[in-house]
Parts: sequence; structure tokens; C-alpha cells
Amino acid sequence: MPSHLSADHPAAQPPGRGTVEALISQTRRLRGDMDAVRRDARSDGSEPRDRWQRALYDLALHQLNDLDAHLAQLRDGPPPVTATARADRAPAAVPAARGDSLLSRVGSAEWNLLTDHASWSGELYEILGRDASTPPLTLDELPSLVFDADRPKLTSMVTDCLVDAKRIDGEFRIVRPDGGMRTVHMMGEPVLGSDGSTASMWAVLRDVSELRRSQRAVSETRDSLRRPRDVARSEHGPAVEPQEAVLPPWHGSLRLPRQDGPHSLDLAARRLPASPGELTGGDWYDALELPEGETLLSVGDLTGHGVAVTSGMAMLLGAVRGMAMAGTRPGKLLAWLNQLLDTTVEPALGSAVCCRYRPEARTLVWAQAGHPAPLLFRNGTGRRLNAPDGVLLGATSGATYGEAEEALEEGDLVLLHTDGLVPGSSGTDAGPRLTDLAPRFAEARTAQDCLRMVVEEFGETARQDDACVLIARVTSARVTS
Repeated sequence: MPSHLSADHPAAQPPGRGTVEALISQTRRLRGDMDAVRRDARSDGSEPRDRWQRALYDLALHQLNDLDAHLAQLRDGPPPVTATARADRAPAAVPAARGDSLLSRVGSAEWNLLTDHASWSGELYEILGRDASTPPLTLDELPSLVFDADRPKLTSMVTDCLVDAKRIDGEFRIVRPDGGMRTVHMMGEPVLGSDGSTASMWAVLRDVSELRRSQRAVSETRDSLRRPRDVARSEHGPAVEPQEAVLPPWHGSLRLPRQDGPHSLDLAARRLPASPGELTGGDWYDALELPEGETLLSVGDLTGHGVAVTSGMAMLLGAVRGMAMAGTRPGKLLAWLNQLLDTTVEPALGSAVCCRYRPEARTLVWAQAGHPAPLLFRNGTGRRLNAPDGVLLGATSGATYGEAEEALEEGDLVLLHTDGLVPGSSGTDAGPRLTDLAPRFAEARTAQDCLRMVVEEFGETARQDDACVLIARVTSARVTS
């Protein structure tokens, strides 16, 4: 397909060949790793969960194959679109997603409105199942290939493009001459003439039939795993019990270390439960006085819901406390937690932040495992700390976790939270909403006052998952609530 210069966007320059080759190599390595994982996953497909996992593997491999083919096309450049080239060109070898199902392919076309001339790439002929020696269809003839129910959609897209200069981005089904039906995704835009009118229209058409099939398979198998609402409710009570038994039952503010001394921490924390009827998750918070006057602060989340997850969370929190009391540094502590999750009978994923506060130096040494970094509030402003390296717990064997050190000042406030504290935001997306509270935090007298502000702002909103928040304020005088 020839390149175009549209009316308001200059043509983008293609990436260098070396850059695309590197992306292709990365994609193929990842595809090989994914295929190895799929082969190692032994299941006979008799259980809904097995079918769901198999469908997800197929979908991931299909998309990686798709990406590999598209990058190869980008590296090799556009194919010739002359009639002779189309007739003589043999179909390109394309990896199969499964069995004899062809990988989704990409073809291109241009329709010149001034000369009524149409140009199709060889791939488009193959997608539409047409003989490459026949002339390409005009825009008026194209709907003849489209499934009856989808013709109005195609007509509307093309009309909006030609009349209102809108870009095309939509899907429709086509019926091939052999009777087969395929789903095609079409993206295109008008090319404007010197007088501002539409001179031609170009488009890229992609066969997404297998991709949509894989997505439907994942959706159907996921639906089969959903349990009735009454089962979720029956598990809610037993799941909450171990969580509430393990988490610190704080009322008002807590000061650590307990003995009098400068630069201790004024602490407050809260678990915000999920909406009624939702299963309890594996979120936790903790503060623990350590030998030599240091304080452990941690928050984390074990993925999943229900009794098994809350029990696993209790196991993790116990391990965190034991290793911290033995003097294990935050980075090494998370590495041991990762190994613990990696070797359990039922592997799971988790995220966590682990901090050691040293009051004599007023420093916070911390590490994270795929978790939002702590927020630091000082003099009416707030920012998220720069996170050291750390992957999710249980994601890979032998992972190492970096550490960071932050010097704190009297009056500083550190906020740790789990994902889901701010409804509608995940991960670091919640940071700006939380840092907006900085001016109000500056006027607060205690950590408990700050916690109350967080709960008033975000605690009453319906949430699909539990969330925890832990606030630590550096102080030199005993604080009472």
C-alpha cells in the first residue's frame, strides 16, 4: 500500500530495521517460554478450570503469533500491489494458531474516488477468499461480501469517512466464496485533495476470526467458573475470621517503639472491607516493634478471595513477623517470602511493601514486591517514593529485591496502602488522589486524624475488594488521640 500524507498528520517514519528485529526476537523468546509453560501444564480438560486455563494459553499464543507476523511485515515493508504482482505472488507462509486455522492476517486497500480505481494487496485477496487475478471490488461492490446483518455498519463507516472525513475503526463479518464466514477488523482514513475534499480512502483490514474465537472461549470458560452468589456469601464469614484475628486491633493511635524516645512513630491503620456479598481478599497491614527499638511496617495483598486466601495471608504475615524479629532486612525478607509462595502446594501471587524504621537515624529502609510504593507527605505536599526493583511474590523463582533508604524529618507522614484503596484506581493511579490530601494532612495533629480523613474520602464508596491503609507520622512527643 503506498504511503500517504493526510491533511493534518504527516506520514510517520518507519522504525529502524534493527529495532524491529530486536522486537521480533523478544516476541519469539516470549512465545517459546509461553509454549513451554503450556506443555508443562498437565490437565485432561475435564474440569472447568482446566478448560479455562487451556483457553487462556491458546489466546496468549495466538496473540504472540499475531504480533510476530505483524512485526515481520513491518520489517519487510509493504508488498507490491500491481495486478501482475498479485497474480504471480504465492501466499506467504503464516504460523497457525491451532490446527489448520490461519493466524489473523493483515491486508491493505486504496480506493481512488477521482478515477474510481481500486488497489488491493495480495493478503487482502486471501482474507476475502477472492481470486488474485480478478479486479479488486469498488467501494460500492464491497458490501456484497459482507454478512447481511453487518452491511449497515460497513455502509455507515464508509459514509462517515467519505463525507465527514472520519476515521474508520470497526468490525464486520464477511462471507467467503467457499461459504466460510470470517470476522474482519477495518481501520482506515480519508486522503484529502488540495481543495480539502476527499480524494481517496485507504484502509487496513485484518482477519480477527481466530482471535475472537479465543476470546469467546476464555469468556465462556471463565463464566463456568463463577459460583453462585450464595456460595460467595457462605464463604464470606469464615474468610473474615482469620483476617480479623491476625490484623492488629488498633483503636486510636499507637506509638512505636513503646518506650519514650525521640523520633518515634505515631501510627494508625484501617482495613476497609469489600461491599456486602463480596468475598474477603488477602489484604493485610502490620506494625511491629523490633529489637533495638526499630519498627517494622508492612502492607500486602495475596491475590484471590475466600477462606484459602485469608489463611494464606495469615501464614505470610506470620512469616514476615518472624523474619523481621530475626533481623532480616526488607529486601532479603521479600526474597524469602517469594520462595515460600513459589514452593507452596497451591502456588499464589502476592504483592507487598516492607519497611524498617530506625528512630535514632530517622531513616526508612524499604523494599517492594510489585506493590504501590509508600507516599511521603511533608510541609503540605505529597509524593510517591521512587521504588527499588521487585517483582510480584510467587511470580518467578530466585527473584531478588532491591532496597531504598529515605531520610525522614520530624512531622513527616508516610502512607502505605494496598491496591483498591481508591475505588476506580489501581496501582500507582491512586497516588494523585491521595496526595491531594496533603494540605489537610499538614493541619492534622495525629496519625489517627489523617486516617479519619482517608476513610471519609474513600471509605464509604462501594468496593469490589478489601483495602488496607497504614499511616505513620514521625514525632518527638507522645501523641494521644
